[in-house]
Amino acid sequence: MVARLRWRRRGAWLWPAFVAATVADAIIGHTLPPSGDTETVAAAFVAALVLNVLAVLLLSRPLGMLIRRYRRDMPLLIARNYAGTVVVGLVTAALLGAGLAHHAAITSNRQSMRDAIVRAQAWIGARAPATFRRNLKWVDTFAIEPGQLYRACVPSQDGRRTYCVIVDTRLPLQRSVRFGGYEPNATFSEGVG
Repeated sequence: MVARLRWRRRGAWLWPAFVAATVADAIIGHTLPPSGDTETVAAAFVAALVLNVLAVLLLSRPLGMLIRRYRRDMPLLIARNYAGTVVVGLVTAALLGAGLAHHAAITSNRQSMRDAIVRAQAWIGARAPATFRRNLKWVDTFAIEPGQLYRACVPSQDGRRTYCVIVDTRLPLQRSVRFGGYEPNATFSEGVG
């Protein structure tokens, strides 16, 4: 009875680790999203919860049996508990690794968008009618191909029309911008998606 109680106390780490790892995974997912540019804390929490539950359900039993093969004195329930704790830690490590790997792409895409906005403002400032040039600071940018191709629009002074350009950041500066029409990005993006 005492030995069993000792094992239970030593093996009762799965659920506290599960809760702590799910919270940590939500923070990691929000701060370093594994895909896309951003992820809300709520979405990251739900994704972490689902991943952790699936990992514990699918992997704790086989890993527990593997642990039990090397530690015959350990009760099966405790071995599964240890295995589940390891699996939850591995999910956290995988999310952190994916987030760090994807972070470089996010940073690169944001830099490309800033570059596209600067190019668009310069081109519109030099070529657009005066009513649009006065609103250069109000650039609305839509990523057609993130990191490469953007559509930037500036509203007219009265706010009724927009002047848009297409910016290809892969091209040299003097050839990277061309006129893109008067349709606002809100309307344009509906046809792209």
